[in-house]
Amino acid sequence: MSGPGPERGVIFQQYALFPWLTVRQNVEFGLRTAGVPKAERRRRAEHFINLVGLEQFADALPKTLSGGMRQRCAIARAYAVGPSILLMDEPFGALDALTRVKLQEQLLDTWSKEKRTVLFITHDVDEAVFLANRVIVMAARPGRVYDVIDVRWDGPRDEEFRLSPEFAALRNRVWHSVYHQDGRTAAPQPSTTI
Repeated sequence: MSGPGPERGVIFQQYALFPWLTVRQNVEFGLRTAGVPKAERRRRAEHFINLVGLEQFADALPKTLSGGMRQRCAIARAYAVGPSILLMDEPFGALDALTRVKLQEQLLDTWSKEKRTVLFITHDVDEAVFLANRVIVMAARPGRVYDVIDVRWDGPRDEEFRLSPEFAALRNRVWHSVYHQDGRTAAPQPSTTI
């Protein structure tokens, strides 16, 4: 990579929406800058707005939306430009626990329909195990891959999975890898969730 490009969509922890643009205009923004004709922009924006469940808020400004709705708008905007990979930097970190769980499920539903590669950064072990097909644990100073843990689950990622013994075993393995690297107990990462 040598710079920004349409093959990568980025979703930040903070919503990074244009506050003066409606949901529809935010979702259309990347398409407009790419020169996509107006009718096609509108069609694609509507598709992704519907996909994330914001069809009743297409004409709303971000300040009138909840945090979860703002993040769904950001996800729709990233998907609309058709990236081959989505880079998500702790996108649910600032949300309350219930909204976070709902958005995790929404992300999995959107992923199952769109089939884009997602690189999801999180400090939340449960979130990593619930969302990932593969969890990559990083070590600090110097930053490097410390462990790679495959998450194998044949059923849907739902409450049954969250409460299963398999989930608990995977969570414990990831937890141990994060907090007991090289036989030392690692200092917990600061949390942005209250």
